Amino acid sequence: MIIAAADGSSLSNPGPSGWAWYVDDDCWHAGGWPKGTNNKGELFAVLDLLRSTQHLPDEPLKILCDSQYVINAVTRWMPGWKRKGWKKADGKAVLNQDLLKQLDEALAGRDVSFEWVKGHAGHAMNEAADGRARAAATAYRDGTKVDHGPGFAGSEPADESVLEEVAATPDVAVVRREVAEKRATAEPGLDAQPMLGLEFDPDIDQVTGFEKELLTDKVRSNPERVRQLLHPKFSEFGASGRIWTRNRLLAEIGPMPVRVSFEPIGSERLAEDVILLRWRAVGAHSTWLRSSIWQRLDGRWRLLFSQGTQVP
Repeated sequence: MIIAAADGSSLSNPGPSGWAWYVDDDCWHAGGWPKGTNNKGELFAVLDLLRSTQHLPDEPLKILCDSQYVINAVTRWMPGWKRKGWKKADGKAVLNQDLLKQLDEALAGRDVSFEWVKGHAGHAMNEAADGRARAAATAYRDGTKVDHGPGFAGSEPADESVLEEVAATPDVAVVRREVAEKRATAEPGLDAQPMLGLEFDPDIDQVTGFEKELLTDKVRSNPERVRQLLHPKFSEFGASGRIWTRNRLLAEIGPMPVRVSFEPIGSERLAEDVILLRWRAVGAHSTWLRSSIWQRLDGRWRLLFSQGTQVP
């Protein structure tokens, strides 16, 4: 049995992104794009793994994945989507269907199983795939050479020019955002047909922007703006072990003692009006893993709960 971990990374979601699968230090492959999403990277990692092992069609393949979206899409939702002409239960087009159709074809006749592993929890293979995917995303961000890795022994060498061609293709999520911005100021009657392609959730994008606001000195020095962003029942379990309430945070918040950058790990809509963000706060000398729960209250997204853990 072949056992491999597959993962994706996006530095801004959408933004510079990467994907990777990992068997061991002598058997792995990675790539990415200047602009993409976490979901795109995670799906493509699985797709490339299937293609890289297609010369071993009778060998069972177990894929370790920390994305429940990918596992559910491939093992639970895809058969129903296909029966409905790649439509969801609400009649809307399935997102990422270009990659999902290719995955459906690559899975045909293969003995493939998926196992969920908790991301960023010390699982060696998952961490190896994540690190390589993140390195590819960073390389696209910095304009440096991507380390694609050795690939799978016995498979046809990957045509990296194809990867570059994919990388040069405009990211649909970015295009969708630009179209949405134009529609916001356009005259009535502009064609409002939904765009198909990569997954993009405008609510998650908005909430991510709010999270980033809370890292700026300008907002942290503005109690009124902080009050607007915090849920009335807000609480935070700080990395120091201190528990913060809304009133306590409003009384003490101010410029950041240490400047940090926001690096997304993942996001998930837990309910129609509840979104979970998982991200890294990266400082000059320390890194913290962060999780945030945002709830829409009276039509506005508010930060309900936040937790931080410093990485040793």
